[in-house]
Amino acid sequence: MTGTETDLEIDGTRGRIVVRRRDPDGPPRRVVLVAHGYGEHSGRYAHVLDRLAGDGGVAYAPDHVGHGRSEGERVVVEDFEDVVEDLDRVRRLAQDEHPGLPVVLLGHSMGGLIAARYAQRSGDVLAGLVLTGPVVGGSPGIFGLLEYDPIPEVPIDPAVLSRDPAVGEAYAADPLVWHGAFRRPTLEAFVASVDTIAAGPGFGALPVLWVHGEDDQLVPLDSTRPVMEKLAGSDQTTRIEPGARHEVLNETTNAEILDDVSAFIARVAG
Repeated sequence: MTGTETDLEIDGTRGRIVVRRRDPDGPPRRVVLVAHGYGEHSGRYAHVLDRLAGDGGVAYAPDHVGHGRSEGERVVVEDFEDVVEDLDRVRRLAQDEHPGLPVVLLGHSMGGLIAARYAQRSGDVLAGLVLTGPVVGGSPGIFGLLEYDPIPEVPIDPAVLSRDPAVGEAYAADPLVWHGAFRRPTLEAFVASVDTIAAGPGFGALPVLWVHGEDDQLVPLDSTRPVMEKLAGSDQTTRIEPGARHEVLNETTNAEILDDVSAFIARVAG
C-alpha cells in the first residue's frame, strides 16, 4: 500500500459517514475526492487510492449513506441531493485539513451521477472532474425494475463488471457489497437525479475526463453519451474503452486507464 490510510467520521445528512483517507508518503500536492458506486464501498478502490497517493495526492473516499461502513438502511438513498451535500462536507473537511490545495473529484457509476450533480452545484470549488461509467443518462435495464411490484430479486451480475473474472469473484465474496434486490426508494431517487442533471447546467470551463466501457451493460454508452455531450463544456476529454465493461477502473486495461486519469489530474491540479 502506498502512503498511510486513516478512517475518519463525519456527521452526514442522514447519519454517520465513514471516510477513508489515504495520505501520500510526502507532502500532498492536491486533494482527490473519490465517490463509489451503488451497492459497493470505498474499500473497492484501494488500487485507485494507491495510484492517487503515489502521485502525491491525498484521497478522501467516503462510504455513501446506506453503504459500506456508513450508517443508514442498506442501499437506501432517498434523495441524491443529500449525498451531494455529504460529499461537500467531506470536501470541506479535506480543505480544512489541507488549505490551499486544489480539489479534483472522481466518481464512478452512481458516484459519477453524484459527482456530476456536485459539479453542477459547486463546480467552482473543483479543479477537475473525472467520471467513469456515470449513470447520468440512466440505466434502462435497472430503472425498468420500477414497473414491478414487488421489485424482483435481480442483483447485479458480477460478470458484467469486468472482463477480469477475479473482479467478479472478489465482488461476490465481499461482505460489504450489497448482494440483494434493488430498493424502490433508491431507484426513484436515481430517476429523479437523472432528470435533475438533464435539466441542469453544463460543466462550463471545468476540465472533465469521461471514461466509459464500450460494452457497459449496466450503464449503456448509448444512454450516457447524449447527456455527456449536452453537459460538456470547453475542456472535456473522452475515452471510450474498446470491449470494456462497467468497471473501467477494474478492467483488464485498468493500468492504462489509471495512467490517463493520473495525467489528467496532474494537468488540472498540478
